[in-house]
Amino acid sequence: MHIDLNADLGESFGRWTLGDDDAMLEVVTSANVACGFHAGDASVLRHSCERAAERGVAIGAQVGYRDLAGFGRRFIDMVPEELTDDVIYQIGALEGFAKVAGTRVRYVKPHGALYNAIVHHEEQAAAVVAAIVEYDPTLPVLGLPGSAWLRLADAAGLTTVGEAFADRAYTPEGTLVSRREPGAVLHDPDAIARRCVRMATDGVVEAVDGSTVAAPAGSLCVHGDSPGAVEIARRVRAGLSAAGVEVTPFVGEVPVPEATP
Repeated sequence: MHIDLNADLGESFGRWTLGDDDAMLEVVTSANVACGFHAGDASVLRHSCERAAERGVAIGAQVGYRDLAGFGRRFIDMVPEELTDDVIYQIGALEGFAKVAGTRVRYVKPHGALYNAIVHHEEQAAAVVAAIVEYDPTLPVLGLPGSAWLRLADAAGLTTVGEAFADRAYTPEGTLVSRREPGAVLHDPDAIARRCVRMATDGVVEAVDGSTVAAPAGSLCVHGDSPGAVEIARRVRAGLSAAGVEVTPFVGEVPVPEATP
């Protein structure tokens, strides 16, 4: 058994620091790096790409709405063509810093409100799919199993990877509980580690009503901005290893750039 462990990184901005990216990159196998629209600035993006490249961590473009003030967690009713252009713009920006770091963007994962919207919003899901197809149809895409996003991506010939969330509560329908609701974000490292092992080995997770829902996944996400995120990621990885689950990037081996003489 094997599974990928990812985290949202590159979300600091200017003098404002969010999360401990360097420490998290010692634990995860894939990094969903912000692209400057919902979080991150040029220097933050470059640093994240350089550190990820040094550690052989796969870099993914975490694309979102143009919403710095709301951290990309507010829905924007965009014209589909404009959303497509915004996604292409973000991937291209991150690709530049990945290239300078000696690596490349290896997958795409939507962020926040965009991620949740395209679970059901067919028009916006199609717009994001169109962006990937136009930019680089070989890029895998990460998303919630059963979503319109993954269904349309698969129909377009893209490689799709289902994702489960280590530290987020699930509804009985298999979607994420809104962050506006109490208990939407989990904080107990040991409990999170146990549910991750269950997701990785059995493909299921307990919903907020106590029911069991399917959570098939090729990757587990730990949010880098949660309190104690690094310790949670460490406990999750240790728990997976103890259960005989190999933690490895879903994109395959990621080469580490040779040091400049």
